[in-house]
Amino acid sequence: MASRISRRFLSTTARRFQEHQKAELKKESRRNPEILILGGVMVAALGGAGYFFGTENLADMSKLKQLLTSPSSGRSPTGATSESPVTIATHPWESGSSGKYQYHPGGDPNAAPKDAPSALNVVVVPNVTLPAELHEKYNKWGKDGYP
Repeated sequence: MASRISRRFLSTTARRFQEHQKAELKKESRRNPEILILGGVMVAALGGAGYFFGTENLADMSKLKQLLTSPSSGRSPTGATSESPVTIATHPWESGSSGKYQYHPGGDPNAAPKDAPSALNVVVVPNVTLPAELHEKYNKWGKDGYP
């Protein structure tokens, strides 16, 4: 007897809970209909991105036969097409110097190494102990023709 009551009670509670969820969903969709439009736009955008990155570029028809015979890896959103390898000439700690990194221009190991550009901006803050008139006379920082 107890099992019948509990079974009946739990089944009606579950049904009532499902009906309540459906009613809430209908009520919410009537109150905010733009949610359905936004959901459709999001599905289209994500589906388009998946299709784009999941297919190979077919601009070159000579690739078509190769694509049909071998499995395709698709496009990569993080792969660069204009990447060129650059070999590092020396690290400062390996060459015994205390200078900048050096690299071979154009990735050619036969070319003379060049200093790599600095990743830091250099700001000169002068420690001036001169009188104002001498400072104006000799200080060239920020004036025309000087950096």
